[in-house]
Amino acid sequence: MQVPVGSVTCLIGPSGSGKTTLLRCMNRLESIDAGIVIVDDELVGVEARRGKLIAQSENDVAATRQQSGMVFQRFNLFPHRTVLENIIEGPLYVQKRSKREVIPEARILLERVGLADREGAYPQELSGGQQQRIAIARALAMKPKLILFDEPTSALDPELVGEVLAVMKGLAADGMTMVVVTHELGFAREVSDQVVFMDGGVVVESGPPDEVLLNPQHERTREFIGRVL
Repeated sequence: MQVPVGSVTCLIGPSGSGKTTLLRCMNRLESIDAGIVIVDDELVGVEARRGKLIAQSENDVAATRQQSGMVFQRFNLFPHRTVLENIIEGPLYVQKRSKREVIPEARILLERVGLADREGAYPQELSGGQQQRIAIARALAMKPKLILFDEPTSALDPELVGEVLAVMKGLAADGMTMVVVTHELGFAREVSDQVVFMDGGVVVESGPPDEVLLNPQHERTREFIGRVL
């Protein structure tokens, strides 16, 4: 599977088909048994030595992982830190950048996700949609080459889904490389450049959204889309 720079790839498929596992393999939150992952021409989790692939150290894996941001289903914000503190945590303590540099950047990101007035709030004071938008801002604060979204709207009330998808559409319009595990087929059709249907741990079918969603070639894909719609 290839994800072109600046594109949006949506992973769809039934529960247990391997979508989240594939996503976690991309940033080495899961180890892989075979194959390789390459981000921006760099191997992820391994390095080539004398014609062999050798596992990287944990420090090297952590450094490589910074190339990709991750937005989870359940937000995973630090409850004891304010919105602003959540966003600057990574740049401050992982990237070792100064507060003077990262705080103005964080405020720009808060403006971008429509929450400039909530920087002093704590996560429990926010709606689910607001928390997820903060999680997106936190991922962007690390200036990643791509962002991985693991069903970012599945834990939200239906009326809050739109505000998160709107932020994601804005990122797509700005050219952010994104891989999105989603059940929002309308979003996949409207925003993605590529839809990948997975089942049983393998890619069954992939291609432009109108081809995969409106004219799927594989029977399993047709069955899944028919049930979802």
